Amino acid sequence: MLRAIDSDEPPGNSNGIGIIGLGAMGREIARNLVAAGHAVKAWNRSGGDVEGVRMVETPAQALQADMALTMLSDDSAIRNVLVDAKLLSQARSDLVHVVASTISVAFAQELVAIHRAAGVAYVAAPVLGRPDVAARGELNVLAAGAPGALKKVKPVLEVISKQVWEMGDEPPTAYAAKIACNMMITMAIEAMAEAVVLTETNGLSRERFFELILGTLFGSRPYQTYSGNIIRNEYQPGFKATLGLKDLRLAKEAATDAARVLPMLDVVHGRMRDAVNAGFGDRDWSAIAKFAIDHG
Repeated sequence: MLRAIDSDEPPGNSNGIGIIGLGAMGREIARNLVAAGHAVKAWNRSGGDVEGVRMVETPAQALQADMALTMLSDDSAIRNVLVDAKLLSQARSDLVHVVASTISVAFAQELVAIHRAAGVAYVAAPVLGRPDVAARGELNVLAAGAPGALKKVKPVLEVISKQVWEMGDEPPTAYAAKIACNMMITMAIEAMAEAVVLTETNGLSRERFFELILGTLFGSRPYQTYSGNIIRNEYQPGFKATLGLKDLRLAKEAATDAARVLPMLDVVHGRMRDAVNAGFGDRDWSAIAKFAIDHG
């Protein structure tokens, strides 16, 4: 089990936690791990630092730990930083590599083979939650991997989460679940936008309509969070539309690989694509609602 480091514990008794990628989510995760007493070292492509985290010069150094947590943005970034450079073959022999990025199911299957060849344990752990949720240590972690590896890293995942949801022994399953969750959130946003078109054009304010649906039929977190953006007509980024478009593309690829047609997915993917092309890429992904309301 990974251990927290007491302030009076001599160095060298634990190899701590390595982090690869300190974007908005990675920074908050790193802060929480440090606050919980873990020794954390990190590498970030664009530099920067986090108080209490020892920054290292190469991603290979972050892999010399009991556990390494990768929070790079997508398949391409992970391939460029870790796979093409064959860094897993340089990892600490008893490392558990936790990939918390949202990646494609197909790439996850490839990573299973790459980790097996390198002799490195691999746990998938994509998360549900935005940076503000990560800051509070209330992410939902969707974890999958070999039982022994998952048991080893679960105490650390519990530090950054409200709950760790075990998705089984095969890492690709966790990414399929995460992609499906994000697909459903965009469907909820699109549903709210289309409902506003119907109600607002017939004289009912957004505020009053959302008071109705939140108090009766749809009180879940996505409706609570994104109805507020739609009411205020403000879409400051929590999760950028460009990233939402990426996740919907991953969902479409997974559906294609499964030889299935998902009509609602086609709609929200097209809506998100059009919103990004219209200049909403750096705004919150719920800006697809503004695009839908304004453009029909």
